[in-house]
Amino acid sequence: MRIRKAVIPAAGLGTRFLPATKAQPKEMLTLVDKPVIQYIVEEAVSAGIDHIIIVVGKGKRTIENHFDVSHELEKTLENRGKKELLRQIQRISNLARVSYVQQKEALGLGHAILLAKDLIGREPFAVLLGDDLIDSSVPCTLQMVEVFKKFKSSILATQVVEGPDISRYGVIKPKPLDSLAETENVFEVLDLVEKPPFANAPSKFAIIGRYILTEQIFDTLTRAKPDANGEIQLTQGLRLLLENQAIHGYCFEGKRFDAGDKLGFLKATVELALKRKDLGEDFLNYLKKLSLC
Repeated sequence: MRIRKAVIPAAGLGTRFLPATKAQPKEMLTLVDKPVIQYIVEEAVSAGIDHIIIVVGKGKRTIENHFDVSHELEKTLENRGKKELLRQIQRISNLARVSYVQQKEALGLGHAILLAKDLIGREPFAVLLGDDLIDSSVPCTLQMVEVFKKFKSSILATQVVEGPDISRYGVIKPKPLDSLAETENVFEVLDLVEKPPFANAPSKFAIIGRYILTEQIFDTLTRAKPDANGEIQLTQGLRLLLENQAIHGYCFEGKRFDAGDKLGFLKATVELALKRKDLGEDFLNYLKKLSLC
């Protein structure tokens, strides 16, 4: 039951970051000195995952280039004696086995995951969304893998969202388990609702972009009916999955940044930079000198 594979959907158009994403994928936007998708891949690898399936759209060749070997660049760095930079570049191409599947049309998150079926096979797997960056001492996906080992069910990452913002998320209706499980922030899921009106939200537990899914999700996604926009939503597949097996929500430990939002992206940039040993102190001193209202 080891989680060996992960799917990273990366076929979105990134319209919230136009014009920056006109000619490059939003997943390649840089936080300090690394593209967002590299943080996501590194999180997956740190959880013991060794095969990454990235679902890409048209014109996303730059993602493939980033994780591929760059012989010319490596040779140049070697000739110039840039040993540390060379090590960093070689590490990127050696992080994991990376495969690519093209989503020719934007037909929803459920459809993107369904495209990875042949590469996943009949085993549980992780899904990591590139819009959600989670900073934690223990990587979020690793936390979820440990929860999966206990419950052997699909696991959804959740966090409490107060007020009307809950309407921006998929929301779970939770059933607390025994007292031990409650202390570990694990809940049985009774139902899921995609972006409910604030007044009708079944709880404050929003689904965040990390999942451990059993292989049966492919069967339910195949049966899921497209929504009004013609898209197959993962939430619908999970609701069908609930008919036959348990699903658990897990309130992860860590700080989540919405890297798909401009303000969230800026917050992530500042906080990650402040944590850097090579940048943090100088950057903090610079911020202190600013005349902030």
